[in-house]
Amino acid sequence: MATLVTLGAPSPPPDTASLDAKEAKLFDILRSLGEVIVAYSGGTDSAYLAWAAARALGDKAVAITADSASIPESHKRDAAEYAHLCGFRHEIIETREFDNPDYVKNDANRCFHCKDELFTRLEEVAAARGLTHIVYGVNQDDLGDYRPGQQAAKIHQVKAPLVEAGLRKAEIRELARRAGLPFWDRPAAACLSSRVPYGTPVTVGTIKTIEAGEEAMRALGFRQFRVRFHDQLVRLEIDPAEMPRALDMQMAGRLTAIFKPLGFHYVTLDLEGYRQGSLNAALGMKPVGEK
Repeated sequence: MATLVTLGAPSPPPDTASLDAKEAKLFDILRSLGEVIVAYSGGTDSAYLAWAAARALGDKAVAITADSASIPESHKRDAAEYAHLCGFRHEIIETREFDNPDYVKNDANRCFHCKDELFTRLEEVAAARGLTHIVYGVNQDDLGDYRPGQQAAKIHQVKAPLVEAGLRKAEIRELARRAGLPFWDRPAAACLSSRVPYGTPVTVGTIKTIEAGEEAMRALGFRQFRVRFHDQLVRLEIDPAEMPRALDMQMAGRLTAIFKPLGFHYVTLDLEGYRQGSLNAALGMKPVGEK
């Protein structure tokens, strides 16, 4: 049974005086592993970890992305592009979490089953190639969040070098920026299944509907947002800084024109705006940043 954790305040701005030391510690940790597979989604944390692993270990580090319906196609393309631009080895493997009824039923442990599938597949690759270690991009700030996938990582003995180095999200962004990495300010992302309320089954059809809506919103210029699926109703969470655009009646019409053809009867705008983990409210938790 997973334990619910009340989320704390966002991490403070990076202490630039300690960044060099933390990055040096990260490189030392990676070198001590000798060879690694990096679970690489293309997000800022895993991308920075993949880059650091390549710097520390060269060809003895390989970043692997899951070819899953729950990851937007645009994110997979971005992951491949970042790997090419940053010069680290990259591969894509198929995962089959949607074949698992425990994943599809979408209870509070869905993320566990997703990561369990991913790490199982990565273990198969590691065994076939004689590799010893798998690492993933969880950071210090994530430890206060409700993330059942962290339990899967413990079971599979997947290591978390960013945590060991004491790195927080803002520090990782700053280190990536200083290194000139193109993903340093990439908006926070999560798998598409996280848009579906707990207890509502996740299907590939539902996921593709959400993906189509989010790609259309991205084409309109929105940067940080979520499309939350509630059967016949879609709830749009948009970053407060971008909310004035969404509240414009002309934009409201454009959003309606996007989502009604996707099968939603009602198109709604969440007036609280985007906040990470808002669907965790159903578990009795508060979104990130609330006390």
